[in-house]
Amino acid sequence: MAALPARAEGVPTKIVSLDYGLASTMLSLGVTPAAVASLADWGRWMVEPEMPASVIDLGNSWEVNFEILAALKPDLILTTPYLDTLLPRLEATAPVLRLEIFTPETGEILPAAIAATRKLAAAIGRADEGERFLAGAEALFADCRRRLEPLSPPPLALVSFMDARHARIYGAPGLFDNVLRKIGVENAWKEESNFWGYQTIGIEELSRITDPRARLIAFEPLPGDVLPKLDQSPLWQALPFARPGHFSVVPPALMFGMVNEATRFASIITRELESGS
Repeated sequence: MAALPARAEGVPTKIVSLDYGLASTMLSLGVTPAAVASLADWGRWMVEPEMPASVIDLGNSWEVNFEILAALKPDLILTTPYLDTLLPRLEATAPVLRLEIFTPETGEILPAAIAATRKLAAAIGRADEGERFLAGAEALFADCRRRLEPLSPPPLALVSFMDARHARIYGAPGLFDNVLRKIGVENAWKEESNFWGYQTIGIEELSRITDPRARLIAFEPLPGDVLPKLDQSPLWQALPFARPGHFSVVPPALMFGMVNEATRFASIITRELESGS
């Protein structure tokens, strides 16, 4: 169990998170969570920041292990509206901080993630650390924009393949769309997405992207058979993204994250465009 230094009387020190974005934000504020939901998949979807080995896995976020949670006796549970069905049991266990980032009313995600970061930092006595963290993120976005501007980057369409025929494509008001604008890159997908920031499409719908300069970027992890099947797919071969230099696969970045995940996404996209691959 993580032992956290007390900062002031009444400030929670044993904190668990049911959300990846909130957990990664805690680490950036200098606080190690006592436990995190779905921790087994952290390396698959988050990669960074690295989660300390001391952190306990609470099990799937939809099936939180309440026996472990109760035994931990946390001072605070961090959650989001996505898990509202668990609220009665969570509130019976410990104080709960519910932070809204992805909701139908939220609008653009990056400003909501920044606001949630400030609320979290204040709640755990890390307001100064929160402001330094957010200033560092803004500096990173500005640096990415400075590096990309002379490259006149092409519009990007961003997808996560579900199989060789279907993908999630990311648009407004999602986190990836918000960050593209921050770093001066046009989103090639102009259609409005759901409040999570994506649409599920058939790959033939990529033909609605008509800008000849557009590139398609897919995020790992991909289902293992996607690339071989695309190579043999007449549907895929008919798309402009099948041309050399118009499609690439990059490391994972969590589309449903917060500021850390936004900066990771910005760094990945910047390196990819600078590489010219």
